[in-house]
Amino acid sequence: MCAERMQRIVQAILLGITLGLWGSGMVQIAFLVVLAMIILLLIGGFTGFCPGLLILKAILPSCDETKKGIS
Repeated sequence: MCAERMQRIVQAILLGITLGLWGSGMVQIAFLVVLAMIILLLIGGFTGFCPGLLILKAILPSCDETKKGIS
C-alpha cells in the first residue's frame, strides 16, 4: 500500500462518516467536515501541498517509490 492510495481510502472513509453524520441528523458537523475537506483539497490542488499526504508519506512509501522497486 502506498501513501497516495491510502489518502484516497481515508478520504472515502471520511465521506462515509460524513454521510452517516448527515443521516443521523448531525447536519452541522457533517457540513463542517465537508467544508474542511473542500478547503484542504483546494489548497492541495492549487499549491501542491497536502498536509495529510505529508503525514502519510512519513509512514508509508510513495507510489512512485513502490513502482521503482517493482521495475
